[in-house]
Amino acid sequence: MTAIALDSHEHDHPSGIRRWLTTTNHKDIGTLYLCFSFAMFLFAGALAMLVRTELFEPGLQFFQPNLFNQLTTMHGLIMIFGAIMPAFVGFANWQIPLMIGAPDMAFPRLNNWSFWLLPMAALLLLGSFLVPGGAVAGGWTMYPPLYIQGGIGYDMTIFAIHIMGLSSIIGSINIITTILNLRAPGMIMMKIPMFVWTWLITAYLLVAVMPVLASAVTMLLTDRHFGTHFFNAAGGGDPVMFQHIFWFFGHPEVYIMILPAFGILSTIIPTFSRKPLFGYHSMVYATASIAILSFVVWAHHMFTVGMPAAGQLFFMYTTMLIAVPTGVKVFNWIATMWQGAISFETPMLFSVAVICLFTIGGFSGLVLAVVPVDIQLQDTYYVVAHFHYVLFSGAAMSIMAGVYYWLPKWTGHMYNETLGQWHFWLTAIAFNITFFPMHFTGLAGMPRRVPDYALQFAEFNMISSIGAFVLGASQLLFLYIVVKCIRGGMPAGEKPWDGADTLEWTLPSPVPYHTFETAPVIR
Repeated sequence: MTAIALDSHEHDHPSGIRRWLTTTNHKDIGTLYLCFSFAMFLFAGALAMLVRTELFEPGLQFFQPNLFNQLTTMHGLIMIFGAIMPAFVGFANWQIPLMIGAPDMAFPRLNNWSFWLLPMAALLLLGSFLVPGGAVAGGWTMYPPLYIQGGIGYDMTIFAIHIMGLSSIIGSINIITTILNLRAPGMIMMKIPMFVWTWLITAYLLVAVMPVLASAVTMLLTDRHFGTHFFNAAGGGDPVMFQHIFWFFGHPEVYIMILPAFGILSTIIPTFSRKPLFGYHSMVYATASIAILSFVVWAHHMFTVGMPAAGQLFFMYTTMLIAVPTGVKVFNWIATMWQGAISFETPMLFSVAVICLFTIGGFSGLVLAVVPVDIQLQDTYYVVAHFHYVLFSGAAMSIMAGVYYWLPKWTGHMYNETLGQWHFWLTAIAFNITFFPMHFTGLAGMPRRVPDYALQFAEFNMISSIGAFVLGASQLLFLYIVVKCIRGGMPAGEKPWDGADTLEWTLPSPVPYHTFETAPVIR
């Protein structure tokens, strides 16, 4: 993609703490989102290390069951709402204006507010560990009756989810408005980069489903304190109704966490294959198809609640159907690499690993789509293996790929490629050592969310725990690489990657504080 009439003069801007508190610049806010998400990623990862420490051997070693369940629940909540989602919003803030030739986001002050809601919500969430009764221990899915019966930590969690949801809705409206109204002259919708397309569709998903989650947790709150009985079976309520409402949010949420990752892959793979993305139009339609289908498959999480056979069949077939547009994407990425002049720098290594490992997660999802199989595997470690292959190798490793890809543009320095590749191999190998054995423990019947287990599962759990410790330690190397790159390194130049062709690579590195004050014209 080429552009003319670029204008990106440097201007004065506030410095010190005032810059970060009051900034309305999309690059600063993107940086804040990414720093916040990485801090939450390390904290949630530390909770996972505690979980794996307890599971290293059979028997209760370190934590009583209630505290163990607090650790597993908070790990899930913080990873989803505090790490993965804010990281992708950080990429959106940094990259969307640069990729479409916009001077900033459409609503800069609203953008600042959408970020600063997050630390407030995080304080509520993390602070729940310190109140009487401790943090939530009822699972990240927030099922009643446990969430009706718990202590004040449950109220804090419900309010934190409300605030994070508000942040997501504000950010999504901002992203939609920016993409639809601030594109550079000549950049029609079918010319915008795939990353921008995936975020546009993701933003619509967020606006559609976050109010659904808000309504569900509000009903939990009124059940807890105001005498209603939406989900309280003792008063004539229906706990299964909560599951339907929650998963109507929860399944699109899975794609909210993976579609921006698909956009990152669709940017990196053509760059390092030195070829245009194969089947751009089909990728756009596949992304939209995934988003639409995500609304009609929610009850495949609920095959064991006693739904009628017709309902089970409907959700089984629609779940299998969603594999088709996802398969289109995998095919297009492989076709893009086919006969390309591929080089395997760190972003490309992560991208290829994501394709391989995410496909394994997709296949195990197809296994769970089959009703009789799912009934056997429900709430076992097979499910834990499946969603970590989707969310860690799909979302988290895509975020790592994106950081390595754009870090030279953000900082003006090249990261240490040798250390980056060490980080990749440690992460990829340790991830598989951690989560691949869980398929076998799940098939053998080990239930999830339990601190103790039978002796027959001991070897596989020990292997998983060793892998988890290496996986956690390797992320400290990632932190070191990023900080080292920010503080200095080899100059990156305007275009460090030969095959990069999106608009941000026409700007200097590091990107000036103000960009595209005069809109570029796309040819």
